[in-house]
Amino acid sequence: MSSNSFAYNEQSGGGEATELGQEATSTISPSGAFGLFSSDMKKNEDLKQMLESNKDSAKLDAMKRIVGMIAKGKNASELFPAVVKNVASKNIEIKKLVYVYLVRYAEEQQDLALLSISTFQRALKDPNQLIRASALRVLSSIRVPIIVPIMMLAIKEASADLSPYVRKNAAHAIQKLYSLDPEQKEMLIEIIEKLLKDKSTLVAGSVVMAFEEVCPDRIDLIHKNYRKLCNLLVDVEEWGQVVIIHMLTRYARTQFVSPWKEDDGLEDNEKDFYDSDEEQKEKSDKRKKAYTMDPDHRLLIRNTKPLLQSRNAAVVMAVAQLYWHIAPKSEVGIISKPLVRLLRSNREVQYIVLQNIATMSIQRKGMFEPYLKSFYVRSTDPTMIKILKLEILTNLANEANISTLLREFQTYVKSQDKQFAAATIQTIGRCATNISEVTDTCLNGLVCLLSNRDEIVVAESVVVIKKLLQMQPIQHGEIIKHMAKLLDSITVPVARASILWLIGENCERVPIIAPDVLRKMAKSFTSEDDLVKLQILNLGAKLYLTNSRQTKLLTQYILNLGKYDQNYDIRDRTRFIRQLIVPNEKSGALSKYAKKIFLAQKPAPLLESPFKDRDHFQLGTLSHTLNTKATGYLELSNWPEVAPDPSVRNVEVIELAKEWTPAGKAKKEKPDKKFYSESEEEEDSSESSSDSESESGSESGEQDEEGDSSEDSSEDSSEHQSESGSESEAENKRAGQKSSRTKGKRDSEDVDKENENSKTSDSSDAESSSIEGSSSGSESESVSESESESRKVTKEKGKKPKQDGNPLTKDVSLLDLDDSDSNHASVNPVSTPVALPVPALSPSLIADLEGLNLSASSSVISVSTPVFVPMTTHVLLHRMSGKGLAAHYSFPRQPCIFGDKMVSVQITLNNTTDRKIENIHIGEKKLPMGMQMHVFNPIGSLEPGGSITVSMGIDFCDSTQTASLQLCTKDDCFSVNIQPPVGELLLPVAMSEKDFKKEQGRLTGMNETSTLIIAAPQNFTSSVILQKVVNVANLGVVPSGQDNVHR
Repeated sequence: MSSNSFAYNEQSGGGEATELGQEATSTISPSGAFGLFSSDMKKNEDLKQMLESNKDSAKLDAMKRIVGMIAKGKNASELFPAVVKNVASKNIEIKKLVYVYLVRYAEEQQDLALLSISTFQRALKDPNQLIRASALRVLSSIRVPIIVPIMMLAIKEASADLSPYVRKNAAHAIQKLYSLDPEQKEMLIEIIEKLLKDKSTLVAGSVVMAFEEVCPDRIDLIHKNYRKLCNLLVDVEEWGQVVIIHMLTRYARTQFVSPWKEDDGLEDNEKDFYDSDEEQKEKSDKRKKAYTMDPDHRLLIRNTKPLLQSRNAAVVMAVAQLYWHIAPKSEVGIISKPLVRLLRSNREVQYIVLQNIATMSIQRKGMFEPYLKSFYVRSTDPTMIKILKLEILTNLANEANISTLLREFQTYVKSQDKQFAAATIQTIGRCATNISEVTDTCLNGLVCLLSNRDEIVVAESVVVIKKLLQMQPIQHGEIIKHMAKLLDSITVPVARASILWLIGENCERVPIIAPDVLRKMAKSFTSEDDLVKLQILNLGAKLYLTNSRQTKLLTQYILNLGKYDQNYDIRDRTRFIRQLIVPNEKSGALSKYAKKIFLAQKPAPLLESPFKDRDHFQLGTLSHTLNTKATGYLELSNWPEVAPDPSVRNVEVIELAKEWTPAGKAKKEKPDKKFYSESEEEEDSSESSSDSESESGSESGEQDEEGDSSEDSSEDSSEHQSESGSESEAENKRAGQKSSRTKGKRDSEDVDKENENSKTSDSSDAESSSIEGSSSGSESESVSESESESRKVTKEKGKKPKQDGNPLTKDVSLLDLDDSDSNHASVNPVSTPVALPVPALSPSLIADLEGLNLSASSSVISVSTPVFVPMTTHVLLHRMSGKGLAAHYSFPRQPCIFGDKMVSVQITLNNTTDRKIENIHIGEKKLPMGMQMHVFNPIGSLEPGGSITVSMGIDFCDSTQTASLQLCTKDDCFSVNIQPPVGELLLPVAMSEKDFKKEQGRLTGMNETSTLIIAAPQNFTSSVILQKVVNVANLGVVPSGQDNVHR
């Protein structure tokens, strides 16, 4: 025992193990157990002391060891009081490990956990997103009804958090709260509805899981989010993909009509054999015209197809079942190769995949026939895999490949795995019944197996031969004689019973052998198995009715033996047979029909696949695997006869613009979401792969964790920034490239603020201290960032817009965008400030500026060429909304040829369909008061896959109001909107620094704003600041005598 305790200690404790082992040895009692447990107790005492230490390093070491114990499955619950004391630790690493421990044990130690509940509530406001998320997880793990209101409040707040990781944890907490208190369902559904609108790929999978758990029947919540979920699917983490695909499969079965009707129609045509050719043609034409696939149905099928290449077997299986249940039959074939690829995985994955293939192969053999050899059994396969492969091979067997398969089966029969050999013999029997050409061959092969030395093989062969002979008994008298001889050697009850049944059924064909078999059986009756005894009784009855001269006494002897048998089934059968075949006074009317009853023609047994009835369960589910309905299983509905209204899935672009608009109001949640959504939808993953920002000094580690936990690195990184107030260069680049993607007033107001404002932002060197000052401070800061990614970058460049802001404001007001000349215009001292751009001013601006007199100096302001032309395009019409016609617009920053007051807008049209789109033109225009538009000439036709760029001119009246119009084709009209970023309403001007300061001084007090921006040092260079500013606004650069001031 002492050596045992030494060994245990050696595993856990390094140097101290020896001492503990020796100590245990010295104090050991004869029982020996005390030494082992005392050492464990001392080890835990050691951990308690470390947790109470003043040193963070000791506490961290202790927490790592405790979490290690939990990971190994050891019980660490007695350390709960010592651990929970550290929940308020200042060290983030310790705090994270404490939360990991509490999530595991909070449910067991509820009272102690409740004592720390105020700490968890405070942690929900922590600037570190991982701490906020962990606090929510711990809170939702305390399963006490009394804190339900606190949990509900925490979930509501977390669902509006700036971090997608925290919102993801809020979705996880919804399920826990629902299981704790189902009465909260309605409030939880509201939160789920809100989270479903979240465009973060990190959140999508978790909220759909919550939806499936809480309200799977509320399909109406999915309508507006359906297309978004389809488009996000590729970027969601793998387990989220599985949940979303299963949910969308159910959704598709309720919202779209069956794509299989066309195939069914063709089958029906074949049945209408006597119809004339013309009638058949009319019918087929009608059916073909009747079905056209809904674009949303096609979107789901198309967007899930790439996931067949996923490395995760569950994702591949989920896509396979989606194709199986909702795709047209002609397209289902593409899932076969990915499923076969999964057969290289471990045995558990193989088992599930093979079960699903077995179900599929019954209905559609052709899918898997090319991969026949992939289902050949390997010697290393476990029995369960071998039997499933046999099942699939049987389903795939046909006249063309049966000879190959039978040779393969011959090898399997010799296997040392007796269960597998027996299953192979049953498989041969099924092939013989399914394919009449090989029935005789299989039967002869099975008869050969009767001489096998292995009893189990012989017994199984007998059972299968019996079934085959039932199908064509007339010509096989020799086989029956051969099997009768085997009764002396075979001991397996089922085989003996099968031989007796065969002889009884064919007793008239073997009149000499049958009575002799009965004689032998009568001798061994008492020692036979119950199954065999019943067949002996049946054989006696049949021979009594057909050959009573020879067998009358034998049968009576057997009936007497059965009368006193221990088994009541046999006693009952004996009494029944005696009354039926031996006439006496008490015999009823049935006795005269005894021969017909016993020797009636029996129907041949149907050898069917055990997977035949599983297809009513959804593939890939637990219910399908178990072949019984599991708890929580959601059945697939039948296809609707008429498709529900598809317009419920339409999302108005105008609504989105409205949601984006209130940038100036600093609303936290919505603008934030739009910010993430946009970067996520439109940004290429390569642009967004950087996770380099840190939320606080210690948070860089957490981000790595989070980055690992999701494929949504673009949102992760932008999320980290918004909480920390420090941004990486990668983000700056990103925002620069996307500067005008976030459309709408959000853009314009932000640039306005930033431009007009930054004059007073000299104090921006105060860096992160102002951000860290309070959590609300950091949040409002992050909100302003979220309002517009591009604008945030402009501001963030530090003071980059510095005083260049006020000149901008002046530019906004004084210089409208459309002077085609770049000639110099001298400014008249008292009259109009700038000669050239005057025509571009709206009346309201002229009125505002009439009171302004510029100095009498000879300052020169000249309209210059653009410093930079961004390549950014904005979506005007999405190809899904436009039925294949896609349109994007951009601002080329060129003088407009249609009028001085107009902004030049370039529109690129793409035909993504496989047919020609004709007569593309602008239809009805809905313009605000004073706005004017010069449209492009109608386009006659656009070839499939073709693209064309046209120009328009729009006078926005110096505002960011939306220009609404209709983009029309020959068949349809689509409502679209063009909204200019405020930076595109400006005109670049060249002027000296002196003139700039003079003009700036005259504008003081008109509209000033200031803000503090924290940016990385590398972003303070002149070139970076210049690049960021001109990216979002069409401005000129004023030479500056100071390095740290940019105008």
